[in-house]
Amino acid sequence: MKSAIILHPKNICKEELIHLLTCDGEEEKELFDYTRQLRNHTIGNNVYMRGLIEISNICIKDCLYCGIRKSNLHTKRYSLSDDEILQAARYAWENHYGSVVLQGGERNDAAFILRIEKLLKQIKKLSNHKLGITLSLGEQTEDTYKKWFDAGAHRYLLRIETSNIRLYHKIHPQNNLHDFHTRLNCLRILQKCGYQTGTGVMIGLPFQTTEDLADDLLFLKTLDVDMVGMGPYLEHRETPLWTFRNQLLSQAQRFKLGLHMVSCLRLLMPDINIAATTALQAICPEGREKALEIGANVIMPNITPAINRANYQLYENKPGMDEGAEESTRRLIESVRRSGCEIKPDTWGDSPHWQHRNKSSETIR
Repeated sequence: MKSAIILHPKNICKEELIHLLTCDGEEEKELFDYTRQLRNHTIGNNVYMRGLIEISNICIKDCLYCGIRKSNLHTKRYSLSDDEILQAARYAWENHYGSVVLQGGERNDAAFILRIEKLLKQIKKLSNHKLGITLSLGEQTEDTYKKWFDAGAHRYLLRIETSNIRLYHKIHPQNNLHDFHTRLNCLRILQKCGYQTGTGVMIGLPFQTTEDLADDLLFLKTLDVDMVGMGPYLEHRETPLWTFRNQLLSQAQRFKLGLHMVSCLRLLMPDINIAATTALQAICPEGREKALEIGANVIMPNITPAINRANYQLYENKPGMDEGAEESTRRLIESVRRSGCEIKPDTWGDSPHWQHRNKSSETIR
């Protein structure tokens, strides 16, 4: 018999979310079964592929958890050439991905902004305007966001990492480059500019509580985002947070919490896009598959040139660093099939939630 919490998801309160985040046994199975069925009923069991192109690990930020933070002098810095980025985009288009993600360290200098604008136009041209483009390039001005939107980007992922302001300050340096309200304002500007807007949080951070995670879920719903990418926090030895590694939950506990967060978010926001993230796979080889089984519907095969993948390590033991684009694609297709879902080729896979919020927009493919 379904619990009252699951039967009435719109009325879930913080205390009930905390319970669902920590449930086990038959209750956990009931939750996972329900959110899989909810996903299938609301948006179908299709999975959308986003070809991930990690364009550069050069970053002006110094986030205390990130392996490519500015102060990490042990990271070999790189920036893909325009040709390498365009070749990766062409690979995605020719192999029926439907869309790509340009992700990189944060920069906001004029040369970078202009380069991204040009690359967006070139990617649209080489794919006959058929390839969708998501950007994950950090905090920018409203003018920059508008330029990139007009050049062809239509989705933007900007992870908040935590909705707890005090915790945010504990995992970021105390300066004007790392301000919670600035990041939150950027998310609102992205929505204003017309982007399908995505964000996400880390799960199992030092100093983080289950109550914080329940608040994160409610924050995502209140913010009315269209897509979410979130996963377990994984430490990196060249970061200040490495000092607190002995205070962390075990990786198994972080993985379990990660799955519960995916399931609870699907319960709260049935029609958004939820990614099965690489961080889940870093803990468990079938991590992304398990996320798809309980409600996720997006995967992001890494199509960055293999020679550069080892240098884009936000955390240690990142999977797939020795794979080429073909191998990454093959493995993920197999994983999707094992999860009982179907890959939808040549499709942008826009969030139905975004379509509902923008009924006056042109028809989405």
